[in-house]
Amino acid sequence: MRLPPLRFILWFCGVSMTIILFDLVTKNWMLELIFSPPRQIIVTPFLNLTPVWNSGISFGLFQNNPLVGKFFIPVLAALVVIWLFLSLHELTRLQRFAAALIAGGASGNVIDRLRFERVVDFLDFHLGGYHWPAFNLADSAIFMGVVFWIYAVIVSAQPRGDEI
Repeated sequence: MRLPPLRFILWFCGVSMTIILFDLVTKNWMLELIFSPPRQIIVTPFLNLTPVWNSGISFGLFQNNPLVGKFFIPVLAALVVIWLFLSLHELTRLQRFAAALIAGGASGNVIDRLRFERVVDFLDFHLGGYHWPAFNLADSAIFMGVVFWIYAVIVSAQPRGDEI
């Protein structure tokens, strides 16, 4: 196992730390704005700022199992971040960017779990009576990282004109 080149490490850490910083700033702002005392702010007809404590995993699954959110998720997130970091030299540029987004988002949510034993969620998108589960900036970074990763894999799997 070899370490990735320094430029990959710096890029990965820079993007990840930017995500972590913005995630922490927005969560701290929301903790002051809507969590204490709990209140909802209607931003648009389809977006509310709503205080939600998520002790489970994605979409609030396993909220009643404290071991999942307290131990399993932080350990799994740490393993994923380490794997992404050690794989940087094998990835395309877009995959490295995606990996940094995923690592930053996962780390942001792990920081919440270490601080509060649950994650601060507050973005509540809805249409009519249907609400998407509340999420935060870290969740958005993870989602976008996965989208970019899938796109990079699909594009790299496409045959070029000279290969047909």
